[in-house]
Amino acid sequence: MLFNSPEFLVFLIVVFSLYWLVLKKHHRMQSLLLLVSSCIFYMFFIPKYIFILFITILIDYFAGMKIATSEGRKRKVYLVVSIISTCMVLFVFKYYDFFVSNINSISSIVGWNYSVDAMKIILPIGLSFHTFQSLSYVIEVYRRKQEPEKDFLIYSLYVMYFPQLVAGPIERASNLLHQFHEKKKFNFSLAAEGMHQILWGMFKKVVIADTCAAYANHAFASHDTLSGMSLILGAIAFAFQIYGDFSGYSDIALGTSKLFGVRLMRNFNLPYFATNISDFWRRWHISLSTWFRDYVYFPLGGSRVEGWKLYRNVFTIFVLSGIWHGANWTFVMWGLIHSIFYSAYVMIYKPHKKSKSEQSNPPSFVSNFTGGILTFFIVTLAWIFFRAANVSEAFAYISDIATQPMFASDTKVFLKLAILIIPFLLLEWFNRKSTEGVIFSSYNIKPSVRLAIELVLAVLIIDCFYTLDHEQFIYFQF
Repeated sequence: MLFNSPEFLVFLIVVFSLYWLVLKKHHRMQSLLLLVSSCIFYMFFIPKYIFILFITILIDYFAGMKIATSEGRKRKVYLVVSIISTCMVLFVFKYYDFFVSNINSISSIVGWNYSVDAMKIILPIGLSFHTFQSLSYVIEVYRRKQEPEKDFLIYSLYVMYFPQLVAGPIERASNLLHQFHEKKKFNFSLAAEGMHQILWGMFKKVVIADTCAAYANHAFASHDTLSGMSLILGAIAFAFQIYGDFSGYSDIALGTSKLFGVRLMRNFNLPYFATNISDFWRRWHISLSTWFRDYVYFPLGGSRVEGWKLYRNVFTIFVLSGIWHGANWTFVMWGLIHSIFYSAYVMIYKPHKKSKSEQSNPPSFVSNFTGGILTFFIVTLAWIFFRAANVSEAFAYISDIATQPMFASDTKVFLKLAILIIPFLLLEWFNRKSTEGVIFSSYNIKPSVRLAIELVLAVLIIDCFYTLDHEQFIYFQF
């Protein structure tokens, strides 16, 4: 079930009505309703895959209990069993065919008479997201930072909660579990905030992302026939497509969750206003970047180590992040590009780290602007690999930018993208201080003005919904 579909609107109205009107005095039944609704939501895609989720929930639920009640070597054994079991499901469904195809390619190159058949199975939707969410739970229990959840209903809901089930944010047990235990009273202001955030997320997805998708798809499909400027615009269009798509999903997820009195973590914070590559990763897909920081980067020593170990750590988290996104060398290249530029940033910045007195003086506008343009260039370059079907196509796309005639009938495309993106960026910048990205929530704007703006957004959403092709959320494939 897609957030940008009429079916989801009906689903949400029904679940919301039952949650607050029928079951408002029965907290346990509210939790059961959310779990059943989450199962229905997930089964709209491939119903039988619900059993995969159920198996991983069982494994990690009992592993958490065993880890908490065991001592010494047994605790680590239960942790390892849980991690291997959960990751094995991810490997089989997401990486097995990729692994086999590469083994077969190597065998062919060296002349081995060896071949393994691929399974060619469909990836369960959102598998990488709820896998990482489950892993964070058992790791936190092992570290004694999280008490094991004894209520199987609540733990199942933690893994399956439908607003963030298929594309995050990747929640921590410390943020979500206690909220499911709390008795809920309807909070009109929180629900209204959620509705505003859903509208803003729908605008990002339907108006920004789906409009940019048309330009990006054309550019990547016909890169050998277009001018260099058209290809640059196509790459920029994809940069805003994936941002509008994923951050739009996150806003809808956060807003939907608020309708049920549950707050999810913010997943985006104006990433295209970042002034350096480190700043970008503090703002983009925050739940994933903090996951890798806490469970990979810090255990390896983080930034405390010196020399090659520091760059090893940077390389590790970015390549793993690339592999997490998909079983394709394009994602590995995407992660590798970010690791190279991040390492270069660390190499330049760390030896000249400012003192506290120097840090009190903010960077100049020119410095921030120049850094922002350079960062956007790096990020957009990496997005070409993320979007391309394979690595050779990505290099061909970049080569065509350099070798094709630079200008040829690009004016209309440029103007259309400018008319779309510039006002959007202005709205984002004006909205930069808003709570959790909720549009205009931190400004004293007259209700009539806010209503007028949101009516315009709603009209644009409806118009684009009926005139554009509906694009599936990009991160559903991960």
